[in-house]
Amino acid sequence: MFQSLFNRLVIVLIFLLSLAGCSSTKLAYRYADWGIVWWVEDYIPMTDEQEAQLEKDIVELRQWHCSSELPRYSSWLSELKQDVRSGELQRDTVAHHQEQLFSFFLPIADRAKPAASRLLASLTDDQVEALANNMDESQQKLEEEFLKEDPKQTRQARAERTQERVERWLGDLNEQQVTIVEKWSENRGRQTEIWLEGRRNWQKALLETLDQREEAAFKDQVAYLIDNNAEVRGPRYQQMMNESRVAMAELMTSLLERADPEQLDFLLDRASTLRGDFNTLACNDESIEEGRTEQVGQL
Repeated sequence: MFQSLFNRLVIVLIFLLSLAGCSSTKLAYRYADWGIVWWVEDYIPMTDEQEAQLEKDIVELRQWHCSSELPRYSSWLSELKQDVRSGELQRDTVAHHQEQLFSFFLPIADRAKPAASRLLASLTDDQVEALANNMDESQQKLEEEFLKEDPKQTRQARAERTQERVERWLGDLNEQQVTIVEKWSENRGRQTEIWLEGRRNWQKALLETLDQREEAAFKDQVAYLIDNNAEVRGPRYQQMMNESRVAMAELMTSLLERADPEQLDFLLDRASTLRGDFNTLACNDESIEEGRTEQVGQL
């Protein structure tokens, strides 16, 4: 569950996906901490003290991220724009930008370890039981949704999700590109099954670690779960992720090779807008508190 928390936080902070219908990058970033607290509450019925501490930890995390990490994202987007303009979109270049994205995950996960350890160590037996039940319920829903589908439906749903994500950066895909996405999705095999298996393995390891939450080594055990996410999820998951990383780079290369000028302009505009938002985001406590006040006013 907490690895999913970090993944969600990174996705919000890097891609700044809209929260609660917000279309503005600045609004999504400003409200990220609230969204995370609410999401954690879906799994753990927190006390007022725990919620206050988590809010404080996330605000501090976002403050660090805003001042230390956003400049890295801005720099990467500047490099991406330069490569798009110069036509440098070969396999090696695409793989380089993919690795840049993956490099953004590690610092924030590392920085979030104290907050995760603090909250997990504070859980009561009843809260751990609630967490276990909620994780199991969530897992069952996902398995019922994805594993009971007809394989053809699963491939089609994967293709639709992939196309939607790609179009956020390239705009509408042409017929040839849609065909590429569909064939790529067909070749993902049992990826969904392996992902769900890995998810269950990680949750099991988390619950086993929580049995030791009063031990001195608990913080180190939590850090291990975070640092060795893929290993904890199992060898099949590790292999799948390695293959998926290569396959994704190949997919993006193929799509970019067949991109028309309008799509490249769309990509440039998307990168410029995002970079501009990163550069103008305020990283002070006043802006954070202002965002909280605005959101309360919208409730």
